[in-house]
Amino acid sequence: MKALITGITGFVGSHLAEYLLAKGQIEVHGSYRLRSRMNHIQHLQSSIHLTECELKDPHSVSQMIQSVQPDLIFHLAAQSFVPTSWNSPTETLVNNIAGQVNLFEAVRKQGLSSKILIACSSEEYGLVHPEETPIKETNPLRPLSPYAVSKVAQDYLGYQYHESYGLHVIRTRTFNHTGPRRGENFVTSNFAKQIAEIELGLRPPVIHVGNLEAKRDFTDVRDVVRAYWLALEKGEPGETYNIASGTAYKISDMLQLLLSLSGHSIKIETDPARLRPSDVEILLGDAGKFSTQTGWRPEIPFETTMKDLLNYWRAELRTPGEAPQA
Repeated sequence: MKALITGITGFVGSHLAEYLLAKGQIEVHGSYRLRSRMNHIQHLQSSIHLTECELKDPHSVSQMIQSVQPDLIFHLAAQSFVPTSWNSPTETLVNNIAGQVNLFEAVRKQGLSSKILIACSSEEYGLVHPEETPIKETNPLRPLSPYAVSKVAQDYLGYQYHESYGLHVIRTRTFNHTGPRRGENFVTSNFAKQIAEIELGLRPPVIHVGNLEAKRDFTDVRDVVRAYWLALEKGEPGETYNIASGTAYKISDMLQLLLSLSGHSIKIETDPARLRPSDVEILLGDAGKFSTQTGWRPEIPFETTMKDLLNYWRAELRTPGEAPQA
């Protein structure tokens, strides 16, 4: 069986590659861009097959699909940082939407029966009223950022290509996920990195934060990649599934948990530059539909995820570029 992971060099992509290799008897292929950092998959390069591919270029995508002939496609590649989408809305929309259309068109035109997972986002729900939580797949989509709009488009394109052309597409709306290797732009990883820097004497004992009142549903990335596998193995084509832990943490509580794992006295200061033009107040997911369909449940406690993330940054900062494999 051949599996193709777009964005294999990224946070989730590298964990998914590890998961698939550990299952055995799966030939793992991955796409990357010319400027992609390879540090997350250095330890995997002898076991995977890499293809340089610009997903915005239909010819490049067509060549890759023709060469790999994948049985499974995990489409993870995207501009995935919400604040960046405020600064570069056009690039976010073009990158996330055009890349997926080119992928679908290549599969369709070559007549492949590939199973395709589209990694969508809980950000699609956007403005959620308290009485609407926990959020089900039937909740209205009220996106509050260009990134969220791009994910709504990806989501609906998955539905459209399934209905119009019979593509085997599964759409997952994944709530916040984190763990070792999470990019430092994301809140859990950013806080963990700041704490590790303070512990190593690389910065004063002050941690800079944005909105601490928002509530987020965090799942460990290692549980998420297991969910992605199950989505293609047991999911119903054309359906949408929430991937979530079912527990919401205030960002302030997550920060306090990280601080409790450090023996240092650290002051908290709000940085206005970290505040967004609009923010989603609460994202709390109901993954009941997915659990019923596949039997998936999150297994890794949030405390373990945060401890592993902090230890990742401690090791990374002591030996830059040689973060521990997770």
